[in-house]
Amino acid sequence: MKLTIIGSGYVGLTTGACFAEVGHQVVCVDSDPDRVQSLVTGTVPFFEPGLEALVKKNVAAKRLRFTGSTEEGVNHGEVLFITVPTPPLADGSVDLTFMEKVAREIAQYLDSYRVIVDKSTVPVKTGERVAQTIRKYAKPGVEFDVVSNPEFLREGAAVMDLMKPDRIVIGGNSDRALALMQKIYEPFVAPVLVTDINSAELIKHAANSFLALKISYINALAELCELSGADVLKVAEGIGADKRIGRGFLNAGLGYGGSCFPKDVAAFIAISEQLGQPFNLLKEVQAINNRQSVRFLDSVREALWVLKDKKIAVWGLSFKPNTDDIRSSVAVSLVEKLVAEGAEVSAYDPKAMAKVRETSLASQIRLADSALDAAADAEALIIATEWAEFGLVDLAALRDAMQTPLIFDGRNLLDPVAVRDFGFQYRGVGRGITTERH
Repeated sequence: MKLTIIGSGYVGLTTGACFAEVGHQVVCVDSDPDRVQSLVTGTVPFFEPGLEALVKKNVAAKRLRFTGSTEEGVNHGEVLFITVPTPPLADGSVDLTFMEKVAREIAQYLDSYRVIVDKSTVPVKTGERVAQTIRKYAKPGVEFDVVSNPEFLREGAAVMDLMKPDRIVIGGNSDRALALMQKIYEPFVAPVLVTDINSAELIKHAANSFLALKISYINALAELCELSGADVLKVAEGIGADKRIGRGFLNAGLGYGGSCFPKDVAAFIAISEQLGQPFNLLKEVQAINNRQSVRFLDSVREALWVLKDKKIAVWGLSFKPNTDDIRSSVAVSLVEKLVAEGAEVSAYDPKAMAKVRETSLASQIRLADSALDAAADAEALIIATEWAEFGLVDLAALRDAMQTPLIFDGRNLLDPVAVRDFGFQYRGVGRGITTERH
């Protein structure tokens, strides 16, 4: 089928590349000329495992191409996917400016039946607004349908999540539109859930908010573990073994960050209040998440007494492993707080260094060439992102590199016993067990 993706960010580009991979003819539209030119040459402007190779392969096969023209995109696609940013406003609600703009642009060029797919993460009832906008600005009598098809892509695993999804949600009220959507997804072997538009839109915010709830739940338990001498990893294994609960997202640490969870939880709270039914449970999820980094920094202060002029190494700057995305990164926020208190920070991240160099933070810290380089002469090491390579570090070399053998493991990545055997003092999150050298 001929498909158009309007917006070539994480979601749009991954969606377009994967659709092309299964045989669809895809045009990706983006308003940024530099990004379009970069993609035409096969260069992906962000790190996502496997994506650049997929883009190059399908550009070469002429199943995937890029343009800055919405008109070209509308003329090409039988189905038009909207994957533009939906950033948060100051009150936590969603800024739908880009959605509205694209809806008006689509309407301007619409001359025959199209399915318009709301794929960006949007508040419930956005599909209705998109339809109203297109109807308002389109030529009289032009037929179209609006469908909701939320994405469930994890940064760092987005290609796999789209090629092998655990479910596909399609919300629509038109049999004609639903038939086309199901045809698009025929090559993807996964359960398809067909709903009305409002239910589909609600599913995305509900799913992300529930995952955030699990993270805050285990972090709240981590506080109890620290106070009681229990180990949160064992507690998580014990409750996660219950199939009704599951082990996923029960990982205590610095809390959730990134471009999705903080925004989506805040948006769901705002949506519930707009509907007249405040979601107070999610407000507590936010509060626990905000408290985690504060508690962690307090533990660093407790051990170092004064942070000013202390040499502190930080491993990890991206908000999660396998991505270079530093948006709403808890690791970056932690570094900013250390710098504000006068600490001398040396930081390293396997993929996010280029993104950090584009920020003002780059002039305030030392960006190291490796994990061990960051740890050189450090009086403390903070693990802020759970990159696999940090868990495989040569502990003897690390001990030799550091001035003081003190590790604050914000992601519970290391084995406390092994670390202790190499002469380190170790402080994890929710690990009330004795972890200092005897």
